[in-house]
Amino acid sequence: MIAYHRPRSLQDALAIRATQDVAVIAGGTDVYPAHAGRRAWGDPTHKDVLDITAIPGLDRIEEGVGGWRIGCLVTWSALRHASLPPLFDGLKAAAREVGGTQVQNRGTIVGNLCTASPAGDGIPNLLALDAVVDVASARGRRVLPLGAFLSGYRATALAPDEIVTALLVSRQPRARGGFVKLGARRYLVISIAMAAGVVATDDADRITEARVAVGACSAVARRLPDLEDALRGAALREAAEVPEAAHLDALSPIDDVRASAAYRRDAALTLLRDLLRGLSA
Repeated sequence: MIAYHRPRSLQDALAIRATQDVAVIAGGTDVYPAHAGRRAWGDPTHKDVLDITAIPGLDRIEEGVGGWRIGCLVTWSALRHASLPPLFDGLKAAAREVGGTQVQNRGTIVGNLCTASPAGDGIPNLLALDAVVDVASARGRRVLPLGAFLSGYRATALAPDEIVTALLVSRQPRARGGFVKLGARRYLVISIAMAAGVVATDDADRITEARVAVGACSAVARRLPDLEDALRGAALREAAEVPEAAHLDALSPIDDVRASAAYRRDAALTLLRDLLRGLSA
């Protein structure tokens, strides 16, 4: 029989996590699909459950002097309706694309990250935001850059006794974000390819900083440092002309039921140009 834990403090949750092999649940929108997938391959087992939804304070978006703290229980709907600067426009756009309204009301940004799917809509945006992952355990607290947190296909650097408590995003003046995705249909679809970006500009509207990431085209979503370097100093209105096929060399798309690798690579280039065109508008 599966044990179900619902502690009311982070300390109690970390104590359970330290001594038991449990599945941490926040929104829980991926639990049944994951279980059904395992059963289809002949594995009917399920870990005991650690439900962290009763822990107070983890469902807040808090603004401080240095930036923002997005708690691990913040849902996509809560993020979408939060008062946030244009820096977060890409993540907010993703919030409108993640499943239907029911999923957006329950699913969390941190849960989407911890699933570590290459097609997770939030992950390219968090990379573009240069987000940091705040992790806690009974041993203490540590912070990880998002790139270090994602260790491979559906894999993270999270230790067995740790829980992600929040995402940290630094203040970035004059920055705006964007997000575009391509799927087999307009809504309720897993991405074939997607692109997210954050750009900052000077008084002449030239790009002073650029962070661009592509998802669903590698085992993990990836930043494109060569393209970011090429964008610095460019006029924002001309940024859509900068991306070239060579800028995608860091990607490693595959053939699957949704698209071929070649199609994904071509689509990613088009999406990057669309993304930058949208940011310039």
